[in-house]
Amino acid sequence: MTRALELAQTPGVPLGPNPRVGAVLLAPDGTTVASGFHRGAGTPHAEVDALTRAGDRARGATAVVTLEPCNHTGRTGPCAQALVAAGVARVVFAQADTNPVAEGGAETLRRAGVEVEGGLMAEEARVVNRAWTFAVEHRRPFVTWKLATTLDGRSAAVDGSSRWVSSPAARRDAHRLRGECDAILVGTGTVSLDDPQLTVRDEDDVDLPRERQLLRVVMGRRAVPAGARMLDDAAETVVLATRDPHEALAALFDRGRRHVLLEGGPTLAAAFLRAGLVDDLVAYVAPMLLGAGSSAVGELGITTIADAVHLDVVDVTTLGTGPDTNLRLTLVPRKRS
Repeated sequence: MTRALELAQTPGVPLGPNPRVGAVLLAPDGTTVASGFHRGAGTPHAEVDALTRAGDRARGATAVVTLEPCNHTGRTGPCAQALVAAGVARVVFAQADTNPVAEGGAETLRRAGVEVEGGLMAEEARVVNRAWTFAVEHRRPFVTWKLATTLDGRSAAVDGSSRWVSSPAARRDAHRLRGECDAILVGTGTVSLDDPQLTVRDEDDVDLPRERQLLRVVMGRRAVPAGARMLDDAAETVVLATRDPHEALAALFDRGRRHVLLEGGPTLAAAFLRAGLVDDLVAYVAPMLLGAGSSAVGELGITTIADAVHLDVVDVTTLGTGPDTNLRLTLVPRKRS
C-alpha cells in the first residue's frame, strides 16, 4: 500500500477535481505484476491503468488500491467491474469511497466472489486527497483563504496600491498554491478594482496551458466589466450572481469542483469567515508597516476579544531572503468548544 500511495502522488498529477489514486497488482507469491495511477479527469483510473499493463497476468492477482474501486460509469467505466473481468482474486483498498455517485465498489466485488479487505492505511490515503475527501463528505468544496498582508494587517495602502505587499518568492509560492486547487474565487469588487487575470504561472512566471489552469470564478451582484482580464481565453471563467457563500460553493460543487482558493478582497473573506466556510488559511506576511489602508479582512461583527476568531498554526515558512523576505503562515480556524 505504501507503494500505491507513492504512485498516487506522482509529480504532475492534478490535485483535483478527481481523487489521486494509485494501484499495484501482486502475484500470488507477492511479486509485483504491474502498477498504475490516475493521471487526471478523463484518463484511465489507477486500477485500469495497472490492469492494462498486466494483461493476462492480472488473473488470480491481488489488487492493492488507495481508494475503494469505483462502481459507476462516467468518462470511464466502473473499476470494480474491470477488476472482476480481469480475474483478480483479491482487492485490498485503503480509503472507502463515500462519493454517492461512485460508492459500492467493494460490495460489487464481493458479490462477484472477489475477496475484499478495506481500511489498510486509510488515514494516510485521506491525507493524499485531503480536499477531495472533505468535499465528498461535506457535500461542498474545501475552502482555502489566501491573503497577502503587512505586519499590521493591511492588504493595500490608502491609495489602493497593493502590488508589492508580497515578495517575488511569496508570489511564486502563491502560484504553487493556485496549482493545488481547482477553482479560484473572487468578488465582483476585486475584479472592478484590481482587474486580476487569475491564471496559474510556473516558477519561471510562464502561464501554464489552458488545460492546467483552474476554474476562475467571480461572485456578486455587480456586472463584470466586459473587458475584464479574467474573461479572456486563458482559462474557463464562471460568473455567479450571488453574494451568498453557501450558494456559491453549492454551485461549484455541482460543477465538480472540490478545492476552492478564496482570493477575494476583505469583504468576501469576511462573508466566508462569518459563514464558517473557511477551512484553512495561507497568509503571506511582509515585514512592513503601513499604518492605514485596506484591512486584510472586513467586518466580522466582533465587538469583544472573547469572540475573536482564533486560528491554530499548522506551519511557518520563510520565503525569500534579505529585503524580500516574507513569512508564509498556514493556519486552520479553531473550532469553538
